[in-house]
Amino acid sequence: MSRIDTVEELRRVAVHVIARARVAETGRFSLRVTPGGFGTPEFGDALRRVRVAGEHLVVEQDPPGGAAFHQAPLVGSSLADLATVAGVDLGAPLDVGHDTPPLGDPDAPLVVDPGVLAETADWYAVVEAATTAIAAGVDADAAPTLPRLWPEHFDVAIEVDAREGRRANLGGSPGDGFSAEPYLYVGPWTDERPGDDGYWDAPFGATRLRSALGADPVADAVAFFEEGLARLRD
Repeated sequence: MSRIDTVEELRRVAVHVIARARVAETGRFSLRVTPGGFGTPEFGDALRRVRVAGEHLVVEQDPPGGAAFHQAPLVGSSLADLATVAGVDLGAPLDVGHDTPPLGDPDAPLVVDPGVLAETADWYAVVEAATTAIAAGVDADAAPTLPRLWPEHFDVAIEVDAREGRRANLGGSPGDGFSAEPYLYVGPWTDERPGDDGYWDAPFGATRLRSALGADPVADAVAFFEEGLARLRD
């Protein structure tokens, strides 16, 4: 089993269980980096949150007088098992964009490597910390968004204006069809690629592999993002 196999299984959980829970009540599907993994923000009158924490799916709620907590292991569970814990209907229509992964066999046990689970959570924490630092450091007129995890792509990203007319996505993926290794990216919304062509190494912009980061990966990620924004400001 490759690490990407686990990443793809987690993406199915993110879309078909976790995002589905939020969509059913709010119509919105973006997720957040949460302790030990990823999940929804609090939503609904019950203040529910559905998330992956370590090796478990966790469902919690905290309305006045009705706090509750449930969990189920990812290893050995099927999507159908997790859907039951999360209270979602896998048969309901769902669309989180053109990259929505297929449901697959909802009764098949998930194939998940606990080591890759931990690596993915650690990587998301790095990307969230770096994108938060960028969002906090730019002027308000750059209109930065909060870091969000987009379940269909399974990446964590913000949007920010480098300057008027040049908006970009800054984020990180745990691995996908472009790269099996986790990577950072700067993705301009236009076809402009200012400055040295060597920086822009991908069809969608610029990338930096996790293995290219040093002992302080958050600081290195911030520097990578800042370089991209500086080029787009020229």
